[in-house]
Amino acid sequence: MSERRYVPLRAACGEPHSCPAPVRRRVLAATALFGDLGERDIADVGERMTARSWAAGEYLYVEGDPADDLYVLASGRAKMTRTDADGAEIVLDVLGPGDLFGGVASLGMGVHGDSVMALQTTCALRIDSEGFRTLLGDYPAVAVRAFDEVAGQLSSTRAAFAAVTGTVAQRVAGALVRLAAKFGDPGPDGVLLQVPLTRADLAGMTGSTTESVSRAMSAMRRDGVIDTGRKWTAITDMAALRELAEG
Repeated sequence: MSERRYVPLRAACGEPHSCPAPVRRRVLAATALFGDLGERDIADVGERMTARSWAAGEYLYVEGDPADDLYVLASGRAKMTRTDADGAEIVLDVLGPGDLFGGVASLGMGVHGDSVMALQTTCALRIDSEGFRTLLGDYPAVAVRAFDEVAGQLSSTRAAFAAVTGTVAQRVAGALVRLAAKFGDPGPDGVLLQVPLTRADLAGMTGSTTESVSRAMSAMRRDGVIDTGRKWTAITDMAALRELAEG
């Protein structure tokens, strides 16, 4: 069994953060869970949630901890990871504003099956188990969507574990295609990814080594498919990247 990582209490709790009501409403309206509610109801949900912030490298929660809170990311980026049977870290997803994560007992979760770490300064809205149970009673339609969301997360987790097939170049290209679909900023010279992922993170997403990822990225850069810099990647030939991902 791999040794559990030590995480300071502050990293698991976050610092109190001021998140204005208009920001809360905008973030919650972008989620599948609350997006169908009216403005007044979304404002009510926002008032029931507390805001916390974490610095880059801090954990919002750790795999195996009690699942006591549900989160909606308001700003920043975070990575969701899970430890496999060999003790290696698998990156399941990269989270951005509007993403729902975490877990509570009312959704059938006793402990967290993953860890979430801030990639940059991150703010999230949080509601605890008791508060979420009360919310479900007040908004029954949210309960149905909540279980659909859990099912979707389970499907995404399976897909993340299944994404470690094919060559390293295929897997890295596939990861970049998925990140571009979620975080890409289109421009005249291609699609810019300003997500602070390291080569180790990409290795965790693709079930490969840091060295193999570096070689694959270098080859793609040499072929004019991507360009890279400090904490950014530009996809300069999306068609070629998709072709590479599909083998």
